[in-house]
Amino acid sequence: MTGKNGLGHYIDQFYRQIALLLLGFTLIEHADFMKFHGTKNYVATQDLMLSVNASITLQRPLLVKGEPGTGKTMLAEEVAQALNLPLLQWHIKSTTKAQQGLYEYDAVSRLRDSQLSDLDGGERVKNIHNYIVRGVLWQAFTSDQPVALLIDEIDKADIEFPNDLLREIDRMEFYCYETRELIRAKHRPLVFITSNNEKELPDAFLRRCFFHYIKFPDAATMQSIVDVHFPGLKKELLNAAMKTFFDVRNLPGLKKKPSTSELLDWLKLLLAEDIPLEALQTKDDKMAIPPLVGALLKNEQDVTLFEKLMFMQRHNR
Repeated sequence: MTGKNGLGHYIDQFYRQIALLLLGFTLIEHADFMKFHGTKNYVATQDLMLSVNASITLQRPLLVKGEPGTGKTMLAEEVAQALNLPLLQWHIKSTTKAQQGLYEYDAVSRLRDSQLSDLDGGERVKNIHNYIVRGVLWQAFTSDQPVALLIDEIDKADIEFPNDLLREIDRMEFYCYETRELIRAKHRPLVFITSNNEKELPDAFLRRCFFHYIKFPDAATMQSIVDVHFPGLKKELLNAAMKTFFDVRNLPGLKKKPSTSELLDWLKLLLAEDIPLEALQTKDDKMAIPPLVGALLKNEQDVTLFEKLMFMQRHNR
């Protein structure tokens, strides 16, 4: 009797798996195999890993916000690599329209080809599919294997851009009117959406996402990040550079605070130029203008402010 029930149980499980596969829920069924645990090239905090895995389980896009240079774009690249998923990237500009992510109809090329139709009897012109330029979403939806999809810096586009993608992101399908076909996702892609907070996103769009804000790394996390990129860096130089970096970053009134990526660029320059440790330290342990400060401060207002503060400090004002 136990054996019979056991067999029935396995048969039920088999058909359940088939049904779920047909319904496109393979990602949830394989959630245990789709866990992100960080990579050797990317230092992910525990809450960030939890957010990535939550978006996988919920099958919702992961909306990642944070200061520029905190690793939002790199997160998608590293998760895709860790989960062995191809990564499709859509980098948004101020002129980008949502339709471009779906497809574009190249009417100009079709008109030109129609004028030259004598060359092949007009066979190419008759097939409208030859003039449909597939966008990133179309490619992701029709991929034969699950993919990761990065929609990078969505806040650069106009305010209607997120609203125009609501249905496609939510239902994972769209209609191509030129070819009269419904494009439905074979596999729900793992979607990452990044934003630098340049403008607010619509509530209806936010409701369809799982949200995570990447906080600026504390000193310990930052040191772990530096260790990944510069494993052989001398401890004395690292400590002095980290102190200088956080001193500069914590200056009041900066228009643009230096980011993680700018710290890494600065360290790369210090090593390339063989800057001595003494150049980063002062005898009285006061802040001084660091060498190659242009890697940290990126506009004249901040440089002027920094120089003024250093002048006041030297004269004890």
